[in-house]
Order: sequence, then C-alpha cells, then structure tokens
Amino acid sequence: MYKLLRNILFWFDAEKVHYFSMDILKFLCRSSFIKNFLRKKYSPAARLSRNFFGLNFSNPVGLAAGFDKNAVYLPELRVLGFGFVEIGTVTALPQDGNPKPRLFRLPKDKAIVNRMGFNNDGASVIAERLKRFREAYSPTDISLVIGGNIGKNKSTPNEDAWKDYETCFTILKDHVDYFVVNVSSPNTPGLRELQQKDSLKKILGRIQELNRTSKIKKPLLLKISPDLLPNELDDIIDLAIEIKLDGLVAANTTLSRRNLISPENEINKAGAGGLSGKPLTQESTRITNYIAEKTNGTIPIISSGGIFTGNDAKEKFKAGASLIEVWTGFIYEGPSIVKKICNSLR
Repeated sequence: MYKLLRNILFWFDAEKVHYFSMDILKFLCRSSFIKNFLRKKYSPAARLSRNFFGLNFSNPVGLAAGFDKNAVYLPELRVLGFGFVEIGTVTALPQDGNPKPRLFRLPKDKAIVNRMGFNNDGASVIAERLKRFREAYSPTDISLVIGGNIGKNKSTPNEDAWKDYETCFTILKDHVDYFVVNVSSPNTPGLRELQQKDSLKKILGRIQELNRTSKIKKPLLLKISPDLLPNELDDIIDLAIEIKLDGLVAANTTLSRRNLISPENEINKAGAGGLSGKPLTQESTRITNYIAEKTNGTIPIISSGGIFTGNDAKEKFKAGASLIEVWTGFIYEGPSIVKKICNSLR
C-alpha cells in the first residue's frame, strides 16, 4: 500500500510533498480515534528501552535532524513509534535556507540529495514551540526524547560561529534533552571548515563551560561528516575524549557521488548538495566501527546513514552503535519503518 502511495507522491516536488504528507498526518491525528489507531498500528511490539548519557529511550530508533526542522510534528512522530527525534538544524536567527528547488530523489539508488541550507524558524520561536509541546503532556506521558541539532547562520563568519552555537544552546537548553553540534553539513558555505580541531575546540569547549554552570547538564554530541580524512577523524575522536563529549553522531550526508546507478541526467539535475540513503550504508557503518574500536566503546555512537531494514540496523549495532537514526529510509520504507526495525531486533 505504501509503495503505491510513494510512487504517486514521487511524481511531485520532494519538499512540497514532505510538508503535504506531514500536514495530512497532523490533520488526521486531531481525531483521537485515528490517533490511537495509528499508534497501535505503528508502535513497536518489542520492548527495547535503552539508557545512554543519562537518558531513557523507549527504543533505539530515532529520526535524524532535517526532517522536523522546526519541531512542528513531534506529536505525530511520537505516534509513529520513534524513540527519539532530533529537531533542527536550529540556528540563532531565522533563515530561509537555499533557493528552491533544493530537495531531490534518486529512486534507483534509494537516495536523496538535499541542499536545504538550515532553513528554520530560529531558536527563540522553536524554543517556544517545544515549551508548548512539553506542557501538553504530563512528564510520565512523554516517552519521546528530543535532541536539539544546532548550527550557525549562513551570514555569521566562521570566527564568530561559537557565538551562534552558544546562543542556540542557551535558548534551547530547557526544552531539549540533548544537543548535537552540527559542523558537518555540506550546504552552508565554509561550515565544514569548523570540523578542524582548533575551531571545534572553541565551539565545544564554550558549550561545555556553559553546561558546567547549568543546574541540569545536557548531553553534548557532535555530528561528523562521512567525508573526513583518517587524520581528521582521529583529531575529532581525540578531542571528544579530551573535552568529554557525551557522544558522536556518524554520519552526516556526503558530497561523494561514487557508485551511483541513477542515470547521469538525474544526478546532474539534482546537482550539488548532501547525498543520503543507501549509498551511505557501508561508509557510515565503517566510520561507526572505526570510532567504536578507537575508543574501546567508551563513547556512545548514534549511527545514521543508509538504514532501511532490520538487517541494516543490526549491522550498525554490530559495528558499535548505541542508537540509530533514520531519515531517507523513512521516506522510502514508510511509516512502519520503526516498528519493522524494532520487531526485527527482538
């Protein structure tokens, strides 16, 4: 059924379909009857609760950043069974992102190319939205862990980037359960330069200082690029240990177009941007395994990239992942992806 619906939706612009589909789900969930029906249909039967960096996850399958940038669809994503959702990327100030069209599908490769450019409503608006979401449920009723993926505004020079991350952290810290620092998106000019050790240390060190003075310390993770050179990845692992990061997210989208089977004209039409989906499966698994072995499993890893099935998830956990995130797999496999993966992990 979903495959037929997906084939129809794939006739239309990817970004418009994304919002159209989620708005339809939001509308349907206004009915308590439909909402409860969907929850029963898509909630995992398996009990796979996990505890990492002091947080309890109802299951280890999360939704990666970029899907619900503005924390608009959290109640609906909760209905679909996700154990956690990473909102954002959130920037200090609102921004429109890159010119449209900026989201493209490569169905033959089960891949997506995006050059969204951190389009979001800004930290203050999103913080208020999160506050209302929290207030709508009792503390014992909320089983959804929320991560805050934060980045810098396009107009902010790299030398001042730490200020944007500090602003986002300060505004969002009372409303998210953990933070992910994003310096690895390929869609903001110069952003990946911040993955260099000195730049990273300035950003992460400052947030850790703020964390130490807060009443409640929030776990801090770093999302890395799959395109890092081995020495760059080693530097990041060393820094993570040095400043006591709570975890790493491996990995973001790639600039590589190697081994794609889509026609060249479709690849060229998609153009520049980050590639996600099946072509990233092996590389994200390799990086996950490298980090796990290098750190002797002492740093929790959220593995992301090319996860479509239970077997994909098992490979990530076998490689050393603590938790996993889907995104492109959700688009191609549909709303039952969490249930199918969790049930296969039993």
